[in-house]
Amino acid sequence: MATIQQLQQHIRESIRAVYPEPEAGSIAQLVLEHVLQKGRVQLTLAQQEEVQPGQEAQIEQIILRLQRQEPVQYVLGVAHFYGLELQVDERVLIPRPETEELVDLVLREHKGLQRLQVLDICAGSGCIPLALAANLPNAQVYGLEVSAGALEVALANAAKYKLPVQWLQADIFESIQSINSASLDIITSNPPYVLEEEKRQMRENVLQYEPHLALFVPDQDPLKFYRRITEVAQQLLKEGGKLYFEVNERYGRDVKALLLAAGFAQAQVVQDLFGKDRIVWGTK
Repeated sequence: MATIQQLQQHIRESIRAVYPEPEAGSIAQLVLEHVLQKGRVQLTLAQQEEVQPGQEAQIEQIILRLQRQEPVQYVLGVAHFYGLELQVDERVLIPRPETEELVDLVLREHKGLQRLQVLDICAGSGCIPLALAANLPNAQVYGLEVSAGALEVALANAAKYKLPVQWLQADIFESIQSINSASLDIITSNPPYVLEEEKRQMRENVLQYEPHLALFVPDQDPLKFYRRITEVAQQLLKEGGKLYFEVNERYGRDVKALLLAAGFAQAQVVQDLFGKDRIVWGTK
């Protein structure tokens, strides 16, 4: 039987052609934490501990999937987001760290406020509405998503944490009947924003496995979702309510201009931790 240390090295070497270091090391760590159900510190302290044959066989199956460039989050079936461990599969996008920055901004700006009415549009796995519901006391949170498959994932994630998000299956380009006009304090959205022309710059593990419906917009209309969601926000937000977008770094200023042209009182572009224009917010 192999030790934890030996298996860690084996995983790294087996996937290095697809995931160069230090990413291979990070993935090996995630795989071992998941299969052995040990935290980072426990793994470090148990380097010479032998791994059971069944667990070793499970790791070999995981390596095969990783070698085919399947994202580790899909292989393990989970992704970590703002303190939550969420179920993910090929029906939903894998939550990204920059989306955690959007959630963090919303929470910082609404700290201590009670009974907020919140809608997330293009909810996917439910990462944004669930993180907001977990951290906003007594908030009524809605999650809107067009994909039935994605909603099944979001419902499972909500059930795991017993979070009372109200889910709406709807196309944002149609009217939303179930929310009253001028009733919301917050609208958030991480809509599709990758241009078709940007496909050639993307990694194969994203292109092959993640849902294109949630990723791409037409090259000739990159602000398609932002324009429509801005219209919806004008209808559903209270006066003083706020709209928060995650955006393609190329279009931060354009989205800000769109909000101001639509009559928002103010709008601002916020850069992410890498200095890229990533969030745009506006106040009705």
